[in-house]
Amino acid sequence: MERTQMHRQVANTRKSLFDQGYLDEQFIQLEELQDNSNPNFVEEVVTLFYRDSARFLSNLDQALEKRPLDFSKLDSLMHQFKSSSTSIGAKKVKIECTHFRNYCNARNAEGCKRTYQNVKREYTTLRKKLEAYFQMSRQVGPIETACRPR
Repeated sequence: MERTQMHRQVANTRKSLFDQGYLDEQFIQLEELQDNSNPNFVEEVVTLFYRDSARFLSNLDQALEKRPLDFSKLDSLMHQFKSSSTSIGAKKVKIECTHFRNYCNARNAEGCKRTYQNVKREYTTLRKKLEAYFQMSRQVGPIETACRPR
């Protein structure tokens, strides 16, 4: 594939992540921090997010196993996970985290369990999409500086 075509494919993939609601403005802000001295900054931040989030999800899994559910603890754990997700611009994950926290506040165990599955699904989907995007980006090399999606 021609280099220009590959750059176009990377740009289209990036745009689709915004168009489909997976990413928000925070991701653009991360991109704006990336420069020639650290060309993989965004990928490194996202990689750290996924490494750290494994711990949050494990803690949430354990807390959801306990009876009775400790809604305060669940809310606190999800608040931390939501903050971490927000820091990379994971829009759909953040939305599902908010729903989960609303169920915690309502002390709705079934709502928490159901919504937690949505959190994990959105998390996994975004991870796969970002891994593909970063792999494609590495193959074509640096592209133009960050710009807001149109």
